[in-house]
Amino acid sequence: MIFFMDVPGQNHHKNSETGRHIPGGRAVQVVLRSLHIVAMALLLGGLARGGTFDTLRTPIFLTLSSGVLLLLVDLVRGGLVFSQGSGVATLFKLVLLGLGNLIPTLRLQFYLAATFVASVGSHMPGNWRHFSLVTRKVAEKQGKT
Repeated sequence: MIFFMDVPGQNHHKNSETGRHIPGGRAVQVVLRSLHIVAMALLLGGLARGGTFDTLRTPIFLTLSSGVLLLLVDLVRGGLVFSQGSGVATLFKLVLLGLGNLIPTLRLQFYLAATFVASVGSHMPGNWRHFSLVTRKVAEKQGKT
């Protein structure tokens, strides 16, 4: 799969070889990310207060759908490479979310850990975010789209 490989010129916004320009792509990402954060906050707060699947159905749906759409937009735009720091953080976050579903008694703790990992992954310095575990160097950057 091309998304598991490093491609010269990779950056968070567009890759000249695998990335695609999505008209308004950045705006779409900002709206989806904001929706994802709000929905996730409602879900975490609801879990902390003892919410059930039935009472948290809407935040669950919004969190899941916005997260999947964010992942797809990032993959299409070439901004997420699973062998780079940001991609590794995303994979680790997904593992934690999966564990939360497998072990319901620790769901809140796993979801909180996933939120922490996602925040660190999104805000770590660019040279860590784009560091390739394959080539052991920071991916070259192109201009923003």
